[in-house]
Amino acid sequence: MKIGIVGLGLIGGSLALDLRSIGHTILAVSRRQETCEQAIARHIVDDASTDLRLMTDADVVFLCIPLGAIDSTVEQLIPHLSFNTVLTDVGSVKGSVVKTVAPRWQNFVGGHPMAGIAESGLEAALPKLFVDRPYVLTPIESTPLAAVELVADIARSLQSRVYQCNPDDHDRAVAWISHLPVMISASLIATCMGEPDLVALNLAQKLASSGFRDTSRVGGGNPELGVMMAKYNKEAVLRSLHAYRQQVDQIIQQIEQERWNELADRLAQTRQDRPQFL
Repeated sequence: MKIGIVGLGLIGGSLALDLRSIGHTILAVSRRQETCEQAIARHIVDDASTDLRLMTDADVVFLCIPLGAIDSTVEQLIPHLSFNTVLTDVGSVKGSVVKTVAPRWQNFVGGHPMAGIAESGLEAALPKLFVDRPYVLTPIESTPLAAVELVADIARSLQSRVYQCNPDDHDRAVAWISHLPVMISASLIATCMGEPDLVALNLAQKLASSGFRDTSRVGGGNPELGVMMAKYNKEAVLRSLHAYRQQVDQIIQQIEQERWNELADRLAQTRQDRPQFL
């Protein structure tokens, strides 16, 4: 199968690595000629160009670009697609993307492979990034079943766990377990950096270990992704942040008022609940 990838960052590059390794022909488009040349030289893709016309022969095209670029890119891409080409994306917000693309291209399947690392760019691309990770598809009533099955089959070939839901349900769910953690993690880092005592701050930086590394990882990632989450999933992100603030306020009160039994009960409950998300 000829698979097109628009955008050779972490996700696009990792998709290319895995899909090419199992026999697909990979055609990629990137904004920078240097990235195209690098992808070809590293045998990540079969061909790459800065020209979207390269997608003409693709059976399926993955949009691996920032959410804010999808509208203009789709407008430029559609004239170069064959009638039966399946179009999909990898964005972390689905409602706005589906509303933008589905009316323009019937064979569009919203997608979200839930995998990543803090680093970005083609240099960060990794093989097997999607193994045993959720890959969410968000078809709507007008989405052809054959298109959904094609993208699902590709996701399964990556050894991902495929789920289907509607776009709005997806956005509400990921606000809790993906977008909220980014905002909390970034706030943790910013709060620590606000320590006015430089001796304490320097010591904290030296002593930071696995606990801080785990809780700060997503806050140290690509800033553009965080902004896009907040901008395109604004309502759900705000709802989750307000709910989180209420929880923090309750903990502050319990500590201020030395309600240690209540705090212990809270921590016991969260310990019990955590495995439900893992």
